[in-house]
Amino acid sequence: MPNSATPTHCPYCALQCGMNLTPLQGGGVAVVERPDFPVNKGALCGKGRTAPAVLESSVRLTSPLVRSGGTLVPATWDEALDRVAEGLARTRTEHGPDACGVFGGGGLTNEKAYSLGKFARIVLGTSQIDYNGRFCMSSAAAAGIKAFGLDRGLPFPLEDIPRTGCVILVGSNLAETMPPSLRFFNELRENGGTLIVIDPRRTKTAEQADLHLAPRPGTDLALALGLLHLVVAEGRVDEEYVQERTAGWEEARAAAMAHWPEYVERITGVSVPELREAVRLFCEPEHAMVLTARGPEQQSKGTDTVGAWINLCLATGRAGRPLSGYGCLTGQGNGQGGREHGQKADQLPGYRKLDDPAARRHVAEVWGVDPDSLPGPGRSAYELLDALGTDIRSLLLMGSNPVVSAPRAAHVEDRIKSLDFLAVCDVVLSETAALADVVLPVTQWAEETGTTTNLEGRVLLRRRAISPPEGVRSDLEVMHELAARLGDGKGTAPEKGFPTDPEEVFEELRRASAGGAADYSGITYRRLAEENGVFWPCPAVTDAGDEGSTDCEDASLDVTAAAGDDDPAQDGEAAGAVHPGTPRLFLDRFATPDGRARFVPVSYRAAAEEPDDEYPVLLTTGRVVAQYQSGAQTRRVEELNAAAPGPFVELHPRLAARLGAAEGDPVAVVSRRGRAVAPARITTGIRPDTVFMPFHWPGEGRANTLTNPALDPTSRMPEFKACAVRVEAVKS
Repeated sequence: MPNSATPTHCPYCALQCGMNLTPLQGGGVAVVERPDFPVNKGALCGKGRTAPAVLESSVRLTSPLVRSGGTLVPATWDEALDRVAEGLARTRTEHGPDACGVFGGGGLTNEKAYSLGKFARIVLGTSQIDYNGRFCMSSAAAAGIKAFGLDRGLPFPLEDIPRTGCVILVGSNLAETMPPSLRFFNELRENGGTLIVIDPRRTKTAEQADLHLAPRPGTDLALALGLLHLVVAEGRVDEEYVQERTAGWEEARAAAMAHWPEYVERITGVSVPELREAVRLFCEPEHAMVLTARGPEQQSKGTDTVGAWINLCLATGRAGRPLSGYGCLTGQGNGQGGREHGQKADQLPGYRKLDDPAARRHVAEVWGVDPDSLPGPGRSAYELLDALGTDIRSLLLMGSNPVVSAPRAAHVEDRIKSLDFLAVCDVVLSETAALADVVLPVTQWAEETGTTTNLEGRVLLRRRAISPPEGVRSDLEVMHELAARLGDGKGTAPEKGFPTDPEEVFEELRRASAGGAADYSGITYRRLAEENGVFWPCPAVTDAGDEGSTDCEDASLDVTAAAGDDDPAQDGEAAGAVHPGTPRLFLDRFATPDGRARFVPVSYRAAAEEPDDEYPVLLTTGRVVAQYQSGAQTRRVEELNAAAPGPFVELHPRLAARLGAAEGDPVAVVSRRGRAVAPARITTGIRPDTVFMPFHWPGEGRANTLTNPALDPTSRMPEFKACAVRVEAVKS
């Protein structure tokens, strides 16, 4: 590696692949392999390889913009910041603090997410803050907390996957969403293990599977219950494990037994022999895992659906044992850390609950404020967006593009347009930023230092490799300047509580998270640089090897357990000086008061919107390999656009024949919320009763114009993955 190379991480998905950046003559950087990082060992997808293209001034914002006469025009930073402060202050004065909304993103670093939650609660004094990560894995988080007492996407490193015996992968097309991870599953099969993929489409990932089950969208809950029924009926329950390490089995068992195989076949379309084969493949090996992604989670019953898959793991003794367990494949780059440190509506740093008096006292002490001054929980993401222009009159938005990414997107766009004031911090002029009163151009991944937490719970250090263009500032600088202008509404100026140095922010985050479920207090920038990341929980060691105190029933200590010679706890590093971090959770006990995992009894219920005579087909949505999320950045990269230039509608040949549509013909997909038009892509790899659209594009092909905002009652996750539509040929 050249001396000038900077080791860092990809700005996109939750793998946070390692890469080196080397400077180019004339400016800019090139991506070079970084084989020392264990997640990707140098491999990168096209998005990672081309990430430096978005750093170029020609595709990104380099000056603040303010609205004048209906048009966004360049402005000075002082003018733009003054306008933002005036807009937010006016709303706070005229309508109260909760009329100010804050919307964050799962791509913000831990330092930014932490500061944004703090800014909302002590500068604006508002409870109305949430983030687009609510649309990512909130259902899995809610189910994990119910069952295990703790939510971390993967309770084990990715490197454990090749050594297990079977993986059930539910609703994930990782060959396209996180391609470098596919090697772990290929190695699993090379080692004699099996891969079961559950997806209504025969995706590139499903083509790699030993068994592909293609259920009707929205029926994953019935499928999981049917498998558990067969586990019981075939005598495959691990009775000793259930008795020693779980609670609530009898109720969950009774609920599952109401879902006999033939009934599940009628609901899902998955045949009884396929169900039996899945149970055999999963139960016969000594070790096995279930991994879920957005498919089962982005449903109005997503928490129950994930809970049913967790029940399957518990009944077969697969959770909290080496090379086994339940895990969630987080999507966004900092989707894990982004929800741990305060930008979620109901949480404080360290994954503390906002309505917990002890948590409020701890964080308030770190922040130097009265605990009673902290507002309570606010609205979830879609509910916050739905309240814009009515209860919420002004919005500060960072790192999100809800005009493209939110469900019922045309309605959300109308709500955004109805605001009294909108300020957006972004790298590019996204579709949402184009509607703003003020747009602030901010630094991005290669231009700033900060931490992220990947899907394994591994906290990582992204390093600054180049200077940002003149006229661009960091989000931390924005919050510092706004805090100085706004005060806290009580005559004091809290800008000193908003440092612009990311390491200084992280040091405060460490103190705020200490003793919480997501305890980062034992993690430092130095350790992250030297150890290639550290797994949380990682409490600080006070003296004689004692970890710092905890206010969450010692979850940060009692759930930690090491297994295998490769665990960092076994390397003898300065015994008693530092906590080694926790790559594997739950091997000794779960993070519940009694250390037992909880079965949660669940029963099948239909999607919020089922097909009928007017809307006879189901729509499901997802991603393609060359684009990312709302596409705000990747749609500006020539190579990626050449590979995936626009939206499409994937449909079965039988449906296409009924419509009289040929490959490439424009077809319209219509739901109760709107109409989208895109070219037909005809394939036998999708069910005849289902169509698929990727959600990366705005305009007439915007998939989220159609999607249903029906919310899961626990996680408040919208039902992106199943809604009733009709498909029409578009006449020229």
